Amino acid sequence: MRIITDFDGPIMDLSDRYYHVYQLCLEKVKHPNQSLKILTKDDFWKLKRAQISERQIGIESGLTTTQTEVFKKMRDRHAHQLQYLSLDRVVPGSIAALEQIQASGSELLVMTLRRTCELEPAFKQYDLAKFFAPHYRYCLPDDYVKHGDVRAKTQLMARSLTELKPEPNTWMIGDTEADIIAAKTHHIQVIGVLSGIRDRDRLEQHQPDKIVSNLADAVKFILA
Repeated sequence: MRIITDFDGPIMDLSDRYYHVYQLCLEKVKHPNQSLKILTKDDFWKLKRAQISERQIGIESGLTTTQTEVFKKMRDRHAHQLQYLSLDRVVPGSIAALEQIQASGSELLVMTLRRTCELEPAFKQYDLAKFFAPHYRYCLPDDYVKHGDVRAKTQLMARSLTELKPEPNTWMIGDTEADIIAAKTHHIQVIGVLSGIRDRDRLEQHQPDKIVSNLADAVKFILA
């Protein structure tokens, strides 16, 4: 069996980083003495998981329409800066789930839209490299220019199928439409998890084979 997992969502919780950047950008964009309605982390994350746009999040936080354009561009620049990656946290239960996959003897791949320079610090911070052999790490090169998450993830999936020996019993575990579409494009079974950046309604629109709470539940289902 081969199990492919996305990194952000199934393994890493990005909510602290995204919320920190949200607060930072609001502070930078607001006018002196401007009164804002700063969303709670829970409210902010619900909007993100429902794919509410950065502009609309800015509006709901009290920014003007003009300010939301600056806010969005600033957020896009800051969200993936290396200095904030250390704010990410391991999803509870994900380490045990990775250990369970290893113990089962299944092949374990990580397939992520992080660039190499973004993946390696997290591997080091949480001792995750031990789960993924170097040739089982599919990420983007540092100089890669994205042209959409779905396209990039589908290309990574195609590359893995070219480089690795065929394995009919393959599963993909992910938290976004990019994971689901990439898997279905290549006729791979796919499980959506709710521990990431999309809520159930968003995942159901793309019809994964199953939706579960997290990586641990996905692994339990697959190995059963």
